[in-house]
Amino acid sequence: IRKMLYSLGGISLNDSKKPMVGNRLKKRLRTLGYPEFGQYLDFVESSGDEREHFINALTTNLTAFFREEHHFKALADYLRAQPRGRPINIWSAAASTGEEPYSIAITAIEALGERDARRVHVLASDIDTKVLAQAEAGVYGFDRIDKLSTETLRRCFLRGGGDREGWVKFTPEVRALVDFRQINLQAPNWPVPKEIDVIFCRNVMIYFDKETQAKILSRFAPLLLPQGLLIAGHSESYTFASHLFRLSGKTIYRLVNAKEKP
Repeated sequence: IRKMLYSLGGISLNDSKKPMVGNRLKKRLRTLGYPEFGQYLDFVESSGDEREHFINALTTNLTAFFREEHHFKALADYLRAQPRGRPINIWSAAASTGEEPYSIAITAIEALGERDARRVHVLASDIDTKVLAQAEAGVYGFDRIDKLSTETLRRCFLRGGGDREGWVKFTPEVRALVDFRQINLQAPNWPVPKEIDVIFCRNVMIYFDKETQAKILSRFAPLLLPQGLLIAGHSESYTFASHLFRLSGKTIYRLVNAKEKP
């Protein structure tokens, strides 16, 4: 299972994950009627559709709106510093159920105003198609957004009524800024813009070994604009890639040759 997951998604699992893997895959075995793991893995190898279910079952999607708030403050400063009218591309490379890319879109609207924020394009990608479908729907329980400010709730969300009581969805203005796409960071080609202002790649590199991390970072570098930002998760460090990126804030990186300005 570990070899297959590494081959398909570049994800490395240690021995401590064995109970989690067993519990999650047993559900697929029961659904498909396989009595043994070996039979199921043979099926995964022969079925492209099942490979997707296999990856979805073993990826972890822990997220929240404005998680690690300092990143969004840095993003707002960056956006305000850009020339008016210039298109801005932001890539959320581990979008999960959508909280991160929508937080980026909200930040753009609050930093630039609704009209000027239209020039911001947020590409939200993930390897897990199941969570991407949830994200694209843009519908959340009110308990997921109840800590946001009253102004943000008013400006960015529509409340459901009747049988949708207790649910909210994003306004068309927020939703229009975000495009969703499945992207495997291990794939040879990424359908992303050639010039990106900010890459959010948070709390996903921890699932890759150092060799895989280094390969991904070497592909990020030429995509970023000279003053662009690479934003990592709270437990991630890219000091081993100091020839490419240098620390420029709390888990915020810039290209090594970039000047120190927003």
